[in-house]
Amino acid sequence: MEAKGLHAPRQRQVLFLFLFWEVSLADSGFGHYSVTEETERGTFVVNLAKDLGLEQGELSVRGARVVSDDNKQHLLLDSHTGDLLTNEKLDREKLCGSTEPCMLYFQILMDNPFRIYRAELRVRDINDHSPIFREKEMVLKILENTAEGTSFPLERAHDSDRGLNGIQKYTIDPNSFFHIKISDSDEGMIYPELVLDRALDREKQRELSLTLTALDGGAPPRSGTATIRIVVIDINDNAPQFAEALYKTQVPENSPVGSLIVKVSAEDVDSGVYAEVSYSFFGASEDIQTTFQINPLSGEIVLKALLDYEVIKSYKINIQAMDGGGLSARCTVLLEVLDTNDNSPELIMSSVSSYIAENSPESVLAVFRIRDKDSGENGKMLCYIRDDLPFLLKPSVENFYILMTEGALDRESRDEYNVTITVTDLGTPRLKTQHSITVRVSDVNDNAPAFTQTSYTLYVRENNSPALHIGSVSATDRDSGPNAQVTYSLLPPQDARLPLASLVSVSADHGQLFALRALDHEALQAFEFRVRAADAGSPALSSEALVRVLVLDDNDNAPSVLYPRHNGSAPCTELVPRAAEAGYLVTKVVAVDGDSGQNAWLSYQLLKATEPGLFGVWAHNGEVRTARLLSERDAPRHRLVVLVRDNGEPPRSATATLHVLLVDGFSQPYLPLPEAAPARAQADSLTVSLVVALAAVSSLFLLSVLLFVALRLCARPRAASGPEGHFPGHLVDVSGTGTLSQSYQYEVCLMGDSEASEFKFLKPIIPNIQAQCAGRNNEEYPTF
Repeated sequence: MEAKGLHAPRQRQVLFLFLFWEVSLADSGFGHYSVTEETERGTFVVNLAKDLGLEQGELSVRGARVVSDDNKQHLLLDSHTGDLLTNEKLDREKLCGSTEPCMLYFQILMDNPFRIYRAELRVRDINDHSPIFREKEMVLKILENTAEGTSFPLERAHDSDRGLNGIQKYTIDPNSFFHIKISDSDEGMIYPELVLDRALDREKQRELSLTLTALDGGAPPRSGTATIRIVVIDINDNAPQFAEALYKTQVPENSPVGSLIVKVSAEDVDSGVYAEVSYSFFGASEDIQTTFQINPLSGEIVLKALLDYEVIKSYKINIQAMDGGGLSARCTVLLEVLDTNDNSPELIMSSVSSYIAENSPESVLAVFRIRDKDSGENGKMLCYIRDDLPFLLKPSVENFYILMTEGALDRESRDEYNVTITVTDLGTPRLKTQHSITVRVSDVNDNAPAFTQTSYTLYVRENNSPALHIGSVSATDRDSGPNAQVTYSLLPPQDARLPLASLVSVSADHGQLFALRALDHEALQAFEFRVRAADAGSPALSSEALVRVLVLDDNDNAPSVLYPRHNGSAPCTELVPRAAEAGYLVTKVVAVDGDSGQNAWLSYQLLKATEPGLFGVWAHNGEVRTARLLSERDAPRHRLVVLVRDNGEPPRSATATLHVLLVDGFSQPYLPLPEAAPARAQADSLTVSLVVALAAVSSLFLLSVLLFVALRLCARPRAASGPEGHFPGHLVDVSGTGTLSQSYQYEVCLMGDSEASEFKFLKPIIPNIQAQCAGRNNEEYPTF
């Protein structure tokens, strides 16, 4: 089941997939350097720049750094000068113990391009330790009948130094019974042996005391001493005998303290005190003495401390059995420590980059190495990351790996990644280590500001106060920081005649639009311009939006009367024949309003009249008509005041004054104004008869002409039409151009200051659609 579960991560397992690539990143050379132990911190080792063939300062540019295998900073690299210095006082004995030569392995990592240079530093030994005997007094029991030449092994001295600085010889005080013999062991160590030169006599001398001196090979040599106390005893002619000369056993490193390792056994055929055998370690190192314990009576060897395969893989233990008579025998126990998967893989970061620009292609985020202190399958490792991340793991040399991006990232899609690197071994059970790296994607200005709308329509009433806020535009930028800071500005208008700079302004920070001055709907009903939104990136990106401003109308214009005109001259007088029927069109008041909409809808009403009830005004078109038949009793002169009012709120109005003169016919040679009528009547009293005669003849002629004109007008098509759309029936819609919504043109006239009494009667060029040809006699009179 575990093997099957590994198929998914194996897509990212990169143990051996890029072997050719890792070889290309490693230098073929291997640096060998040395330094003497106990030198002061900052001791010069080598100039790496020269040794690697690099220019001075190139190590600094390439980000060179030193990584040691034991994760301790023993060495210091001055990247500017290229000097490799010691970072501490090195103690060979602490670093390597009994291992000789003492080597410290390290790597020099360089970026741009990435390279790994492998090297080793040998720590040379100095004679800074003296030989030491663990027991200051050794007791030897020697039978008095011991033959000359018999050797007695002695405990060796221990010296932490190695090589020539280690123990080279042993000496003893000059005496007549013994001398020292040096023996070499298969471990490369020397052991002293005491050799009997002359037979002992217990009755003459029961004990002897000698001084054993151990000398090393240093200059000057160091020494250590121990006392040998020799006890002469009676004869014991049988030494103990071990059942086996060599014991072999295997112990798992996770065995608990107190576990039985092996039991040795020796027998002595003597009797009594000479048959009592005791067991002890012989020539045991400090590691053996601190790790194992032997029962002196039973010979059982038990575990005194936990084993660690990664520290010591095997032990060779010498056991001595001694009887009560001083005779002894020795055997050897070979103990092999079996490795268990008790160490999780380690992940050691060399360099980490937490920030990366979103448009950076294939950037290195981290350089790290992995290791497992176990061996065999327990020490084999797999390294992988999740498949759904845009990152890759690539192997390098010496179990180094590089974490890099697959390609450019997009901060707007995702601005932070949590990359978990997993390292698992192949032991049973499998152990793993995880390390998380938070990668933050920094922003690049790759998004232009975007308006919330492609176009905006704003409304503002005319006659507004200056600096009035009329609306806002808004744009957002998906970037962050300065790249998302949006400022607004106005673009020059397409129509160069539009004074945009004096009409509106925009807030650079918030996009608020303000009207700079009061607007006039009658002068400018609408205008449009473009607003640009630009970010603060480098280079800056921008976008545009169209803004249309509609100026709403206020009722700020009163109606303007076009006819009758008030130009300071004498007003026109309208002539109405006394024979006119009810509904006769006297004239039409023509007015316009500069406003629009309902503010320009006009209505008419008769405000004052000389004789109420004789004339009426149509509310929706301003036509003045007779309300009834005229009679001889009606006064000949009439004054009418017509009120023109719009439909605004509040409404505005204007008045028009009309003078109407009732006449019997249009052939009269004089039609004076009211003030001049008596004088002119008196002046023409002599020609009344002539005028009456002429009037009669003229009347016949006029009736003939009017009849002919009426017939022709009735034959014309009715071209007049009302305004489109619905508006109140009592109002007339007048646009701001001064034209009438119903097509009338009039020629009026009786000028009050005309001495020749010339006049033109009102005639509609295009008749009103409501006037029927058959029922109206207002067209019975032609225009003169």
